[in-house]
Amino acid sequence: MIPYGKQDLNQSDIDAVVDVLKSNWLTQGPQVPAFEQSICDYTGARHAIAVNSATSALHIACLALDIGPGDRVWTSPITFVASANCALYCGAEVDFVDVDEATGNMCPAALASKLALAKQAGTLPRVVIPVHLCGHSCDMQAIAELAKEYGFRVIEDASHGIGGSYQGHKLGSCEFSDITVFSFHPVKIITSAEGGMATTNCASLAQKMAMFRSHGIIRDAGEMLRPDEGDWYYEQHQLGFNYRMTDMQAALGLSQMSRLDEFVAQRNTLAQQYDELLAELPVTQVAPLPDSFSARHLQVVRLHNASDRKSAFNAMRERGVHVHVHYFPVYLQPYYLNLGFTEGYCENAERFYQSILTLPLYPNLTNDELSHIAESLAECL
Repeated sequence: MIPYGKQDLNQSDIDAVVDVLKSNWLTQGPQVPAFEQSICDYTGARHAIAVNSATSALHIACLALDIGPGDRVWTSPITFVASANCALYCGAEVDFVDVDEATGNMCPAALASKLALAKQAGTLPRVVIPVHLCGHSCDMQAIAELAKEYGFRVIEDASHGIGGSYQGHKLGSCEFSDITVFSFHPVKIITSAEGGMATTNCASLAQKMAMFRSHGIIRDAGEMLRPDEGDWYYEQHQLGFNYRMTDMQAALGLSQMSRLDEFVAQRNTLAQQYDELLAELPVTQVAPLPDSFSARHLQVVRLHNASDRKSAFNAMRERGVHVHVHYFPVYLQPYYLNLGFTEGYCENAERFYQSILTLPLYPNLTNDELSHIAESLAECL
C-alpha cells in the first residue's frame, strides 16, 4: 500500500533521540528550547512555544488571547476539527467562513461580507483562524487588512505549512497574524512523532502560552504574588494544562529541521511531476497562490465529475494506493449539527469537499510509485 503521507527518518534522527535516552533529561531538558530557537531562526518569529500537539497549540493560543464565554471565533470549514474545537474548549462560540472553491482556503471576500453583516448585528469575532490547507498559504494580507478594520486577532493554523512562505515571509513569521501554529505529526512536513509549536512576535503572548502549557505555573520571581522562597518555589496563576513537549520529541524535531528545506523542495518537485502526469485527466490540482511558496503537505486534486469520487476512491485503494479526502466540512460533523449548523451553510466548502481527492505525497515517494498512482487514477476515471 502506498500511503498518502509518511515520515522520513534517517540515522541522524535516530541518533538524536538515542542521545536523549542516554542523557539525564527525558522530559524537560535542553532539546526543547533548542528546538524552539531553531523554529525562531527559521521563521523569523521572536518567540516559539513547543507543545505536545498542534491541537494544544491552538488551545493555548486562544487562551493567551483571552478567548472565553461570550466571545466568537471564526475559522474555515475545510480543516481538521481541532481548528474549531480550540475555541469551544475556551467556552467561546464558533462560526465558519466559506472558502474559495479553487483553493479550499478561507475566502477574503466571504470574510469581508460576513464581517460587514456581523458589525451591523453586533456579533463580530474576537479571533479569526485561517487554515493553510495543503501547506498553501491563505491570502494573509487581505485577512490582516480586515483584522485591522474590524479589530479581531488572527491565529494562523499552519499545521500543514512549515517550510512555506507568503509574499517572501516564512509561514510562522507572524507578519500578518498574532500567533501561528505548526504540527509535527508523522505525516506532516517534519515530525517530532507527536508535537506542535506556536510562534509569536509578542512577548506577553509567548509568556501566557508558556504558562498555559505547564499547569498555569510561573517561576519568574518578578511575577510572583509572594516573595520567592528559593529555587524550588513556583506559583500557579492560571488553570493550565500539561501540554509540554518532551526532550525526546524535541530532539527528533530539531534533527528534522536540518532537512526541512530539502523535504519541501522534494515535495514541490513531486507536485510538478503530478502536474505533468495528470495533465490529460479530468482533474485539477489545488494550487497555491501566485505570491506564495507552498510546503506541499497534501496533494489534493479536484475531480471534474464529482460523482466519480467514491468509485475512484475505492478503486484506487484496491490498487494499493491509499488515497484520502481532506476534509469533510467541520460544521457537518454530528457534534456541530447539534450546535445548530445545517447543510448548505458554506456552499463553496461543500462543493469543494464533494470533488476532492488526496493523492500520496511525501519526500521518498519513488518515480515508479508516482507512475503507478497516475496510471491507476487514469484507469479509475
